Amino acid sequence: MVFGQILSTLLFVSAIGCVFVVRADPEIFDPTKVIQLSWNPRAFLYKGFLSDEECEHLIVLAKDKLEKSMVADNDSGKSIKSEVRTSSGMFLGKNQDEIVGRIERRIAAWTFLPEENGESIQILHYENGEKYEPHYDYFHDKSNQALGGHRIATVLMYLSNVVKGGETIFPNSKEKLTQVKDDTWSNCAKNGYAVKPMKGDALLFFSLHLDATTDPESLHGSCPVIEGEKWSATKWIHVRSFEKPERPISLNGECADHNELCSKWAELGECNKNPLYMVGSQHSQGFCRRSCNVC
Repeated sequence: MVFGQILSTLLFVSAIGCVFVVRADPEIFDPTKVIQLSWNPRAFLYKGFLSDEECEHLIVLAKDKLEKSMVADNDSGKSIKSEVRTSSGMFLGKNQDEIVGRIERRIAAWTFLPEENGESIQILHYENGEKYEPHYDYFHDKSNQALGGHRIATVLMYLSNVVKGGETIFPNSKEKLTQVKDDTWSNCAKNGYAVKPMKGDALLFFSLHLDATTDPESLHGSCPVIEGEKWSATKWIHVRSFEKPERPISLNGECADHNELCSKWAELGECNKNPLYMVGSQHSQGFCRRSCNVC
C-alpha cells in the first residue's frame, strides 16, 4: 500500500494543540516528517519541507534584490537599521509565481493558519559574522499590532547548509538544559536550545500561548555565521487577516485613506509588503491609497 493510501485519512494533533481529522496529501503535508522540539516554547521541525529545487528557486528570486535588514523600533514601530540584525534581505510577492504559491499553501496546511494571515515571505542572507540578536516576533508597539494583530507563529525555512554557526537559538527555552552539543556547534548555540540550519528543513515556532498571551520563552535569534553562508526564508503569520479589509469600502475611485494608521504603515513599507490591503487590486480598492501615492 502506498504512503498516500495509508495516510488518506488520519487523526492528527496539530502544532497549535487542536485535534483535526484531515485528508493527508504527501505532496502538501506529510506529518511523519515533523519532529516536536520543544513545548516551551512550542517549536517543531519539518525535515525536508522544501526540495533542493525550491530552495534554489527562492535564492535566485532574491539574490539581486537584497537590501540591509531592518528591525522594528519598540516605541515607534518604524523600521530602522540596527547592529542587532546584520543580515541582508528582501520580500517576495505573495503567490509571486507557481513555486512560491505552492510553498505558501504548504505552510498553511502545516500550521492550520489561513494564507491570508501571513506576511509575504522574506528571504535573508547571512555572510561570515552576520547574525540576528535574540528578539521576539510579537510586537511591542500598537501600530504594528493594529495590522493583523500579533504574529502568532513563524515558519523559518533553511535554504542552504552552513558549515559552522548560523544556528537558530532559543535562549529562554527550558529544553536547553537537556540538549547535548558537541564541537560541531558554535559557542553561541550553547547558550540556549538551538537548531542547525539544514537545507530544506523548516522550523515552526509560536510566539503566543494558546490563550493568545505573548510567550517570553519564544525569544530567539540567529547565531553568527562562522564558516560558509546562510540563506533562509521567513513566513510570519498573524492572528488576523493581513490582507483583507475588516470593513467594506467604497469602490467609487476616491483617493483616500480608510484607516488613521495608513500614513504610519506606509512609512513602515507596508505599501510594498502588503499591497493587497494597502493599495488594492483590480477587484478591490485598498485601504491606504492616498498614503501609498497610487492616486
